[in-house]
Amino acid sequence: MRMDQQPEAALALLAKSIPFTLFTHTEPVKSLEDAAAARGQVPSQVVRSILFRLGEGQFCLVLMAGPGQISWSKLRTYLGLSRLSMASESEVLAQTGYRVGAVTPMGLPHPIRILADKNVFEPSEISIGSGQRGIAILMKSADLLKSIDNLEIDNFSEKQS
Repeated sequence: MRMDQQPEAALALLAKSIPFTLFTHTEPVKSLEDAAAARGQVPSQVVRSILFRLGEGQFCLVLMAGPGQISWSKLRTYLGLSRLSMASESEVLAQTGYRVGAVTPMGLPHPIRILADKNVFEPSEISIGSGQRGIAILMKSADLLKSIDNLEIDNFSEKQS
Protein backbone atom coordinates (compact mmCIF):
# COMPACT_ATOMS: atom_id res chain seq x y z
CA MET A 1 0.00 0.00 0.00
CA ARG A 2 1.44 3.38 -1.02
CA MET A 3 1.82 6.11 1.63
CA ASP A 4 -0.90 8.23 -0.01
CA GLN A 5 -3.28 5.26 0.28
CA GLN A 6 -2.58 4.54 3.97
CA PRO A 7 -5.55 5.01 6.31
CA GLU A 8 -5.32 8.22 8.43
CA ALA A 9 -4.87 6.15 11.59
CA ALA A 10 -1.88 4.34 10.06
CA LEU A 11 -0.28 7.66 9.12
CA ALA A 12 -0.80 8.91 12.69
CA LEU A 13 0.90 5.77 14.07
CA LEU A 14 3.77 6.05 11.58
CA ALA A 15 4.30 9.69 12.63
CA LYS A 16 4.72 8.51 16.25
CA SER A 17 6.92 5.52 15.26
CA ILE A 18 4.43 3.10 16.81
CA PRO A 19 4.57 -0.44 15.34
CA PHE A 20 1.42 -1.96 13.85
CA THR A 21 0.22 -4.20 11.03
CA LEU A 22 -2.62 -3.45 8.65
CA PHE A 23 -5.08 -6.27 8.12
CA THR A 24 -7.34 -6.17 5.06
CA HIS A 25 -10.51 -8.25 5.21
CA THR A 26 -11.19 -10.24 2.05
CA GLU A 27 -14.90 -10.64 2.88
CA PRO A 28 -17.35 -8.08 4.29
CA VAL A 29 -17.35 -8.16 8.08
CA LYS A 30 -20.77 -9.21 9.35
CA SER A 31 -20.07 -9.44 13.08
CA LEU A 32 -17.50 -8.87 15.77
CA GLU A 33 -16.92 -12.62 15.90
CA ASP A 34 -16.30 -12.77 12.12
CA ALA A 35 -13.85 -9.87 12.34
CA ALA A 36 -11.93 -11.50 15.19
CA ALA A 37 -11.79 -14.92 13.49
CA ALA A 38 -10.54 -13.45 10.21
CA ARG A 39 -7.78 -11.64 12.11
CA GLY A 40 -6.79 -14.78 14.04
CA GLN A 41 -8.06 -13.26 17.27
CA VAL A 42 -10.81 -13.79 19.82
CA PRO A 43 -13.61 -11.19 20.14
CA SER A 44 -12.15 -9.65 23.32
CA GLN A 45 -9.10 -8.55 21.27
CA VAL A 46 -11.22 -6.39 18.95
CA VAL A 47 -11.47 -2.82 20.26
CA ARG A 48 -14.59 -0.86 19.37
CA SER A 49 -14.57 2.96 19.29
CA ILE A 50 -17.96 4.42 20.28
CA LEU A 51 -18.73 8.14 20.11
CA PHE A 52 -21.02 9.70 22.73
CA ARG A 53 -22.70 13.08 22.60
CA LEU A 54 -22.32 14.77 25.98
CA GLY A 55 -24.08 18.01 25.14
CA GLU A 56 -24.30 20.61 22.41
CA GLY A 57 -21.06 20.25 20.43
CA GLN A 58 -19.44 18.09 23.14
CA PHE A 59 -18.38 14.50 22.47
CA CYS A 60 -16.18 11.77 23.88
CA LEU A 61 -14.92 8.55 22.32
CA VAL A 62 -15.05 5.39 24.43
CA LEU A 63 -12.90 2.36 23.61
CA MET A 64 -14.48 -0.96 24.60
CA ALA A 65 -13.06 -4.48 24.30
CA GLY A 66 -14.93 -6.95 22.14
CA PRO A 67 -18.51 -7.77 23.00
CA GLY A 68 -18.36 -5.85 26.29
CA GLN A 69 -21.20 -3.43 26.94
CA ILE A 70 -20.66 0.07 28.25
CA SER A 71 -22.35 0.79 31.56
CA TRP A 72 -24.17 4.04 30.93
CA SER A 73 -24.42 4.73 34.66
CA LYS A 74 -20.64 4.28 35.15
CA LEU A 75 -19.95 6.50 32.14
CA ARG A 76 -22.35 9.22 33.35
CA THR A 77 -20.86 9.09 36.85
CA TYR A 78 -17.30 9.27 35.52
CA LEU A 79 -18.15 12.23 33.29
CA GLY A 80 -20.25 13.94 35.97
CA LEU A 81 -23.30 14.07 33.70
CA SER A 82 -26.93 13.17 34.23
CA ARG A 83 -27.55 12.66 30.49
CA LEU A 84 -25.63 11.55 27.44
CA SER A 85 -26.48 9.80 24.19
CA MET A 86 -24.79 7.89 21.43
CA ALA A 87 -23.76 10.14 18.55
CA SER A 88 -25.74 9.87 15.32
CA GLU A 89 -24.04 8.59 12.17
CA SER A 90 -23.73 12.15 10.84
CA GLU A 91 -22.23 13.34 14.15
CA VAL A 92 -19.75 10.44 14.11
CA LEU A 93 -18.58 11.40 10.62
CA ALA A 94 -18.45 15.12 11.44
CA GLN A 95 -16.53 14.67 14.71
CA THR A 96 -14.14 11.84 13.82
CA GLY A 97 -13.89 12.05 10.03
CA TYR A 98 -14.71 8.32 9.97
CA ARG A 99 -17.83 6.34 9.15
CA VAL A 100 -19.52 4.11 11.74
CA GLY A 101 -17.79 0.74 11.64
CA ALA A 102 -14.37 2.23 10.90
CA VAL A 103 -13.96 4.73 13.78
CA THR A 104 -10.56 4.82 15.44
CA PRO A 105 -9.00 7.07 18.08
CA MET A 106 -5.97 7.78 15.87
CA GLY A 107 -5.74 10.46 13.20
CA LEU A 108 -8.77 12.41 14.40
CA PRO A 109 -9.30 15.78 12.68
CA HIS A 110 -9.58 17.64 16.01
CA PRO A 111 -9.14 16.77 19.69
CA ILE A 112 -11.81 14.58 21.29
CA ARG A 113 -11.74 13.32 24.87
CA ILE A 114 -10.89 9.60 24.72
CA LEU A 115 -11.79 7.11 27.45
CA ALA A 116 -10.89 3.43 27.47
CA ASP A 117 -12.34 0.58 29.45
CA LYS A 118 -9.52 -1.13 31.36
CA ASN A 119 -10.38 -4.46 29.67
CA VAL A 120 -9.04 -3.07 26.37
CA PHE A 121 -5.51 -3.55 27.74
CA GLU A 122 -5.88 -7.12 29.06
CA PRO A 123 -4.86 -8.89 25.80
CA SER A 124 -1.29 -8.17 24.73
CA GLU A 125 -2.37 -7.83 21.07
CA ILE A 126 -5.51 -6.06 19.92
CA SER A 127 -7.08 -4.87 16.71
CA ILE A 128 -8.81 -1.56 16.17
CA GLY A 129 -10.41 0.37 13.34
CA SER A 130 -8.19 2.08 10.81
CA GLY A 131 -10.61 4.71 9.60
CA GLN A 132 -11.38 2.67 6.49
CA ARG A 133 -13.98 -0.07 6.40
CA GLY A 134 -12.49 -3.49 5.71
CA ILE A 135 -9.06 -2.56 7.08
CA ALA A 136 -8.04 -3.04 10.72
CA ILE A 137 -4.93 -2.14 12.65
CA LEU A 138 -3.29 -4.95 14.63
CA MET A 139 -1.00 -3.76 17.41
CA LYS A 140 0.16 -4.38 20.95
CA SER A 141 -2.24 -2.98 23.54
CA ALA A 142 0.75 -1.26 25.21
CA ASP A 143 1.39 0.55 21.91
CA LEU A 144 -2.25 1.66 21.76
CA LEU A 145 -1.69 3.25 25.16
CA LYS A 146 1.40 5.07 23.81
CA SER A 147 -0.46 6.23 20.69
CA ILE A 148 -3.18 8.25 22.44
CA ASP A 149 -2.30 11.39 24.36
CA ASN A 150 -4.33 12.07 27.53
CA LEU A 151 -6.10 8.70 27.39
CA GLU A 152 -8.36 8.16 30.42
CA ILE A 153 -8.68 4.55 31.61
CA ASP A 154 -11.32 3.29 34.02
CA ASN A 155 -13.93 0.53 34.40
CA PHE A 156 -16.78 1.42 32.03
CA SER A 157 -18.09 -2.10 31.43
CA GLU A 158 -21.41 -3.52 32.54
CA LYS A 159 -19.83 -6.50 34.29
CA GLN A 160 -17.53 -6.04 37.26
CA SER A 161 -14.04 -7.15 36.41
